[in-house]
Amino acid sequence: QVPLVESGGGSVQAGGSLRLSCVASGYPCMGWFRQAPGKEREGVAAISTGRYRLPYYRGSVSGRFTISQDSAKNTVYLQMNSLKPEDTAVYYCAAKSGASCGSWDLYNVWGQGTQVTVSS
Repeated sequence: QVPLVESGGGSVQAGGSLRLSCVASGYPCMGWFRQAPGKEREGVAAISTGRYRLPYYRGSVSGRFTISQDSAKNTVYLQMNSLKPEDTAVYYCAAKSGASCGSWDLYNVWGQGTQVTVSS
């Protein structure tokens, strides 16, 4: 498995922005997940890395988060705007083979996680 290398994260006030980065190559699907204290890990956004680069979003982040890819840098980004305290979590970069990039349960390659904290 090709390792996933994450960067970004940190602490911001509500309404602020952060950008996460994940360097990886060779996976047709890349995604971002998060896990808040006491909660299960959930898919946040995903993208197909082929020709069409179709994005997928969890409903609660749609319109605030944007997933994108820079093929030249083998990097997938998660731009997070209008952050809310409920967005506080450890965010994980993830990857999978095959199609169905919006199938959260099929992701099986994980980064180490990065903390995002949003204060009110």
